Amino acid sequence: MLKSREDVRNVAIIAHVDHGKTTLVDELLKQSGIFRDNQVVRERVMDSNDIERELGITILAKNTAVSYEGIKINIIYTPGHADCSGEVERVLKLSDGIVLVVDAFEGPMPQTRFVLSKALALKLPAIVCINKIDRPGARPQEVVDDVLELFLELDADDEQLDSTFIFTSARNGIAKENLEDNSSDMRPLFNAIIKHIPPYVGDDEGNTKVLITSIDYNDYVGRMGIGKVNSGKICLNDEIVAVNINDDNKNKKVRITKLYEFEGLEKVEVKEASIGSIVSVAGIDNIMIGDTLCNPSDVVALPFVNISEPTIVVNFLVNDSPFAGLEGKFVTGRQLRDRLFRELNTDVSLRVEEAEVGDVFIVSGRGELHLSILIETMRREGYEFQVSKPQALYRDINWVRHEPMEIAVIDVPEEFVGAVIEKLGTRKGEATLIESSKTGYTRLNFKIPSRGLIGYRGEFLTDTKGSGVLNTMFDGYAPYKGEIVCRRYGSLVAHETGESVTYGLYNAQERGELFISAGTKVYEGMVVGRNQRLGDIDVNVCKKKHITNMRASGSDDNLRLSPHLNLSLEQTLEFINDDEIVEVTPKNLRIRKKILDASLRQKSKKHK
Repeated sequence: MLKSREDVRNVAIIAHVDHGKTTLVDELLKQSGIFRDNQVVRERVMDSNDIERELGITILAKNTAVSYEGIKINIIYTPGHADCSGEVERVLKLSDGIVLVVDAFEGPMPQTRFVLSKALALKLPAIVCINKIDRPGARPQEVVDDVLELFLELDADDEQLDSTFIFTSARNGIAKENLEDNSSDMRPLFNAIIKHIPPYVGDDEGNTKVLITSIDYNDYVGRMGIGKVNSGKICLNDEIVAVNINDDNKNKKVRITKLYEFEGLEKVEVKEASIGSIVSVAGIDNIMIGDTLCNPSDVVALPFVNISEPTIVVNFLVNDSPFAGLEGKFVTGRQLRDRLFRELNTDVSLRVEEAEVGDVFIVSGRGELHLSILIETMRREGYEFQVSKPQALYRDINWVRHEPMEIAVIDVPEEFVGAVIEKLGTRKGEATLIESSKTGYTRLNFKIPSRGLIGYRGEFLTDTKGSGVLNTMFDGYAPYKGEIVCRRYGSLVAHETGESVTYGLYNAQERGELFISAGTKVYEGMVVGRNQRLGDIDVNVCKKKHITNMRASGSDDNLRLSPHLNLSLEQTLEFINDDEIVEVTPKNLRIRKKILDASLRQKSKKHK
């Protein structure tokens, strides 16, 4: 019997990165009364992951719940960066509607288009939240028109085109139905959610069906699956069957040992949950994303979303440098393999394959950021390994080589437009829009191969003196655009193993910019700097000044080194060439040549 769950609303908050989604959710939590009056609440409370807080972006989808006027609102909090969009695609299955957050100044951006298209395809009703109305240069009414145009471009139906618009300043904790309204809180947004997000309708007397969309872990109860009760009800100690539409070997009876629902930032134990509830269950050791928990008498898997395919690939290798095993806790090929395949349990956008060569693993992801987050997470867990230069994933379509393409949306001051167009042109980018605004910024839209953007972000920030904004979105495959020469400099390579000294570094810095300081341990074949010109140069950074009986007439004792570049993980991945790899340890990031011996490197170049 179909029943409407009137006391629950399930809503996903979706947005492009930096459009204020995190601050908005913070205010909804605060104004719902889940915190004590004297409780200290940090900013961006939903970004609980250390890397999320350091990067200032949301990486993992999360669940929370608030109560408003007797109705429970389950909030599905999603990432905003394009590389994390796989998280958005799967958790939309939990929601019965969306709140689309759009910046009142920037308007719809690439990820806005992506997440909205996925929501519209699932026929989810939308509330559009025009945020940051207090921002200088805000143009909320124009952005409303831009959003409606986007709905039309994405073939929204009449009901979706009639979506409700709410104007907010999440930073100030206010929401308005109309711009001229006076408001002091977020009640208009709460009311819009209750009114326009429909309650879940399902068969409350049917057989149990719970589709798992996320995996969590608890030290006490182990793996936990998070999903929505699609039909029937699920109870503590129920005997159920976990089945996957892509795996026929999972039909095994298991018992629910723990059952939770979400309340604020906590999980609360419950004895049973009915249709429309978002639950977390424990007791199923091998539970996976995409599994359906079923009544043993009706073992039928629910369909899961088709996750977009990866576009970038890197090789993970066991560390074989001279410093291997000195800093890491997990260093063997077996440990690296187990960790990478374990990541597949929670990241549906990732692909891992074993190469024919031993201890090499081919890892594919949605972008450089997606893969760099995995690398950074593993190094913090104590893993030591090496990674190759990111490469685009090609496809053969009708016997023609195709490559992944991106839409790049760039906002840049007018004085830097020429430099950006020139650089992207050399990377096979094609300008599709050049639009000036009253703010002095120009918006550029480019269609460019994914490989053309590898290593570009650092150059972009340099070319625009840090004032430009670059956003990208995957835009399908197109015929191969030809060779791209991105790197216009070489490497300074250590000539011998030892410890760098000021004298050796002083002579080396005349050739380019250094990556290390005095007292750094180096080995032959390790990249210690960037050459100003094309081609690599071997430098002896361990060279000491010969001691003589004669005093130097100059200031040889006061050699001054220029500040060295301290490259981040993303910068090292952008820097390396095809013949280089990054050595990743819990304490250090080192760039090295694949062939460490200088004479062997020269021979390999001659044979090419």
